[in-house]
Amino acid sequence: MINEIVIAGFGGQGVLSMGKILAYSGLMEDKEVCWLPSYGPEQRGGTANVTVIVSDERISSPVLNTYDVVVVLNQQSLDKFESKVKPGGILMYDTYGIHKKPTRTDITVYPIEATEATIEMNNSKTFNMIVLGALLHVRPMVTIESVLKALKKTLPERHHHLIPLNEQALNKGASLIK
Repeated sequence: MINEIVIAGFGGQGVLSMGKILAYSGLMEDKEVCWLPSYGPEQRGGTANVTVIVSDERISSPVLNTYDVVVVLNQQSLDKFESKVKPGGILMYDTYGIHKKPTRTDITVYPIEATEATIEMNNSKTFNMIVLGALLHVRPMVTIESVLKALKKTLPERHHHLIPLNEQALNKGASLIK
């Protein structure tokens, strides 16, 4: 099965690292993966998005015009990517700061309160793992165990003590799906 995903938001929300961890998790499961980041010159506060493809088959091209799954974390990204969800696809968005909700009726829409969950966890660095947990609950393309292994591989060793917190965030994200 092929999963063509775009994750979009502001720089500093962990968009690129979320995509990287998802791609790395796919590698851990011997899947074909592609990770294609896109961001402006701003390090924080500018817009950023990442295309991730996780597939059981070879990937023909990393460049996509439409996606099976779109995850957006701000209004700008929602405005830009809502129309790019394939009919029958999934649109997931963090409700914080969204003033104009999605209107399409030919897709499944999942609003998640990731920002509020981050506040509950009392750690802003858990935001992207909360979102990833929600995504994997809806579309289980890789296992949580693979994500934890990917975190161990991608995080510097000095941050390995945060892996249990990230596991809690993944589980918290899964619980946000209604």
